[in-house]
Amino acid sequence: MSQPETDDDVPPMPGVECYEAAPIRTREQAVRSDWIDYNGHMNVAYYTLAFDKASDTVWDEMLGVGEALAKLGRMGPMVVQQQIHYIGELLEGERFYTELQVLDWSEKAIHLFQTMRKVSDDALCATSETLSFNVDLQRRRTAPYPDWALSRVRAMGEAHQGLPRPEQAGRTIAIRRRS
Repeated sequence: MSQPETDDDVPPMPGVECYEAAPIRTREQAVRSDWIDYNGHMNVAYYTLAFDKASDTVWDEMLGVGEALAKLGRMGPMVVQQQIHYIGELLEGERFYTELQVLDWSEKAIHLFQTMRKVSDDALCATSETLSFNVDLQRRRTAPYPDWALSRVRAMGEAHQGLPRPEQAGRTIAIRRRS
């Protein structure tokens, strides 16, 4: 497997030291007409797509472990678990953004939390919690991130360590009954 060996081979990224102790705000998106379901709001499947597109920006542009690493090093992140909480509706044409926070990481995994908010009033629409593993795309098995990538993941994770843990993080699915 060909892996980047020098900084010249590594996908570009702003300086590793630039991470702030704040969730990373991703690019705005808009609810497309084909994302609307029979209830007149964004269908659940497209929340997954929107969260995925937003996290790809961080994988690709900040960590360098997305599409570029998949092509260059034949490895990339794969989500193995996700939980979405639907909190508010998004309607056709509404603009939204996500904020991404690293909750934890290891040499092979990243635990992320994202919030989705309306641009118009910053109202919380949904949250997504994911666990992703780095996967060797030839062997189809988990693999450690290259050292340069792990240093980026570590820098982002350490910057986020002091952030409050999101209320929805780690919640289980259950019917809540009143006593």
